[in-house]
Amino acid sequence: LVPVIEACAAGSVDAEIVAVLSNKASAPILEKGKALGPTVVSKFISAKDLSREQYDAECTAALLGAGAEYVILVGYMRILSKSFCDFWSGRCINVHPSLLPKHAGGMDLAVHQAVVDAGEDESGCTIHEVTEAVDGGPIVIQKRVKVEKSDTAESLKAKIQPLEGPAFVEAIQAHCKGKVISY
Repeated sequence: LVPVIEACAAGSVDAEIVAVLSNKASAPILEKGKALGPTVVSKFISAKDLSREQYDAECTAALLGAGAEYVILVGYMRILSKSFCDFWSGRCINVHPSLLPKHAGGMDLAVHQAVVDAGEDESGCTIHEVTEAVDGGPIVIQKRVKVEKSDTAESLKAKIQPLEGPAFVEAIQAHCKGKVISY
């Protein structure tokens, strides 16, 4: 989220952050949201005893209440409901730590290990639109890195993770060309 915050502050994206939500009460991203000021909704939403659809409806209500028009999923590790995906269709993006469609559905170090195990010579990150198909939405941006024979899952993650923030910024810039958005 930090590169997006910095891009908004610098005016390099015509957008503002209006809400930061998490399903984890102790998520550091909530503190980052609070630090943006009193006009930014920074909220923990518990998923306890809620169905996926109920939880996603609570998130949508909080986002709409804050005036969000576009959603970026940063470190979000939940599968989203069809109703959420349909409502935010074309207005919600996520990052995946591989060059989709390769290694879709995998998470974190498991994805990087799969790249290493497959002997691939490049990897990277993908910003994609969120759809009901996990990691199956249209690709917006991909950033690439060379995979060295000496790379491990951890070293590959260390090379790719710094590309994710700038990729989000590029995706937001591309989306909001000529319009101001809130997310």
